[in-house]
Amino acid sequence: MTEPSDPRSDAESEPRPDSDLAAPITDQSEWEPHPGADHEPAGLVAETSEGTQEMTPRATTEPGELRREVGAVLRLPEGAAVDPEDIDVERGEDETMIINMGPQHPSTHGVLRLMLELDGETVLRTKPVIGYLHTGMEKTGEDLTYVQGATNVTRMDYLSPLHNELVYSLSVESLLGLEMPPRSDWIRMLLVELNRVSSHLMWMATNGMDLGSTSMMIYGFREREMVLAFFEKTTGLRMNHNFIRPGGTAADLPDGWEDDVTVICDTVVERTHEYDELLTGQPVFRQRTEGIGTISAEEALALSLTGPILRSTGVPWDLRRSMPYLRYDEVEFDVIVGTFGDNFDRYSIRLNEIRESVRIIRQIVEKMPAGDYRAQDKKVTPPPRGRIDESMEALIHHFKTFTEGFRVPEGETYVAIESPRGELGCYLVSDGSSKPYRMHIRGPSFVNLQGLPVMMRGGLVADAVAVCSSVDPVMGEVDR
Repeated sequence: MTEPSDPRSDAESEPRPDSDLAAPITDQSEWEPHPGADHEPAGLVAETSEGTQEMTPRATTEPGELRREVGAVLRLPEGAAVDPEDIDVERGEDETMIINMGPQHPSTHGVLRLMLELDGETVLRTKPVIGYLHTGMEKTGEDLTYVQGATNVTRMDYLSPLHNELVYSLSVESLLGLEMPPRSDWIRMLLVELNRVSSHLMWMATNGMDLGSTSMMIYGFREREMVLAFFEKTTGLRMNHNFIRPGGTAADLPDGWEDDVTVICDTVVERTHEYDELLTGQPVFRQRTEGIGTISAEEALALSLTGPILRSTGVPWDLRRSMPYLRYDEVEFDVIVGTFGDNFDRYSIRLNEIRESVRIIRQIVEKMPAGDYRAQDKKVTPPPRGRIDESMEALIHHFKTFTEGFRVPEGETYVAIESPRGELGCYLVSDGSSKPYRMHIRGPSFVNLQGLPVMMRGGLVADAVAVCSSVDPVMGEVDR
């Protein structure tokens, strides 16, 4: 019987390779043996390094990186250079402290890690670290047929799944050159605007909780529940619906939908006035939001920020108005903008966008046309479910649609829509098969996180919670 080898002898005979991830202790005086230990372990680790994700202390950080983090080189004309003397990098003599906020933290709105360099309680630098929730949905989408794709993308931004389904479906329909029936467009508009309301209600609830208002948490979830109940009645699910699909929707609206939607609109508008009274004039809420997390229009544009963050700086950029899709050019609504680009502006914009979405929904109820809820193209659309029991051809057609999928002509396209968090885009490349050759999602949460270092700089640690909440990141979309 062979005796097991002694791991200590292996460690001593084979030299430990140099690595950035671990460095052995060379000074034996740094290691104190356990009182009961009769030997010294072979490989002790003194420190670890996380490479480019690691935030180094200010004293050892290059001035160029410090300037980059304060937005000095966000956007420059070609050939221009930055004069280091023009930038205050605040390289003080006092010691600073680097701490982690997250990745498991109740106010990071997901598995987000923020590395903060603090001078006392003042935030000097911020570095968002992502990737803890990575699921590879874009690569997965390239292994699914176009018919199956909506089940994948709907799970990215799980607070606005219908927007994910819509942008994916519009991209596929763009490659197909498919013209959609009017009723399909209006149904999609109804669903995504209701989804915008539910997403903003969720933000009102969690932002209220982050700033100390437990009442707002309860009220926001209460109203959101009405919208989710309607979604369940319409699509069969509260979230991750797979209802908006290439070629239309999975089904028509249920009987009595007009009454359900009207009740939601009446209730939500009335409750927004209660939110206004609860939060807007509340002194503590104003102190936690006014002048906190400011960002200028130039900085927001240079960082490609969109949605309520960009509009809070006074830029009226809303894709529903600037680049209309579906039937948004046939409804009336206002683009809400702010002035100072602070937390309070972002709160005010989302509160008023709930009211504007309700205004759009009321117009949709009045203008909803009759007709087909999906395109009648047999190459894309499966046969009616009732026909499957009557016709062998319909059964075969249905089977082939959901197993092999449909082929999409070669080409590439990019389609963008306005999600509750900003510009949500889908880039698709087709090689003529039934699966995308390349799929990329332009997630607004991912891009908007770039603004955190600019918005948090100079604030307090307590403000970091409020600023992170005001960005409204969804980590499923960031780490897609």
